[in-house]
Amino acid sequence: MITEPGNQPAEHDGLHLAVMQSRAALQGTAARLTWLDQQLAQHKAAGFDLVLLPELFACGYHIGADVVAAAEAADGSVARQVAGLAQRYNLAIHYGFAERDGSNLYNAAQAFGADGSRLGGHRKLILPPGYESTYFSTGTKIDLFHYGGLSIATLICYDAEFPELVRRAACLGADLILVPTALGEQWGWVAHSMMPTRGYENGVFLAYANHAGLENGLSYLGASFIGAPNGRVLARAGAAPEVISAYLDRAMVSAAQTRLPYHADLDKIQLDPA
Repeated sequence: MITEPGNQPAEHDGLHLAVMQSRAALQGTAARLTWLDQQLAQHKAAGFDLVLLPELFACGYHIGADVVAAAEAADGSVARQVAGLAQRYNLAIHYGFAERDGSNLYNAAQAFGADGSRLGGHRKLILPPGYESTYFSTGTKIDLFHYGGLSIATLICYDAEFPELVRRAACLGADLILVPTALGEQWGWVAHSMMPTRGYENGVFLAYANHAGLENGLSYLGASFIGAPNGRVLARAGAAPEVISAYLDRAMVSAAQTRLPYHADLDKIQLDPA
């Protein structure tokens, strides 16, 4: 179900979700937060309930050793500024950042509600080889938070490419899975085929937020999207910076999971021992 901005049902169990596909070349946290402020102001009349931003949005993804200096605690300066923007624009903001906790760094994401309170967070569970494995430690759990009548989980980029993790989030009760990502342009199949399938095979909404353009030699695919529990793509971005949105009605989750009861039927599978 899609509604035009501002035309959500008067009584609903769901939310108006926006995915902001940001320009990858934004230099530094201050520029990124300024861009976010501008986008929120520009789209204020749309009546978004929740805004999803890409992986490591606050500092940039492809920044090498600079991520060490850019990392901060979950309640640090950037968090306070994002919480302030959430209050100012009366919506929830979910963003990626480099989290410092003692001597460890995490590729993390967290959300602040319209009242400025922290709703929940996530530390990336599986780190791909290379840059991320060099600087980050791994998270160990999937948590849910509740907003706009939906139960919401977060998985970051590579996490969601493992069907076991998406299913785990869905079986914990998630209606919506938020996936901040930093997907390069060579991985189009992931954004266009794999990720919508992840939502369909679990009967949940899945929203995917990528960067756009070039960052220190890394060219991003863009192609952020919002997918419905029935596999339909409700909104899809192109390769340039863009804001997309859709209204998410929780009744679609119940309908999809009733029609295709994959979770309930898992217990019916009986395999002979190897």
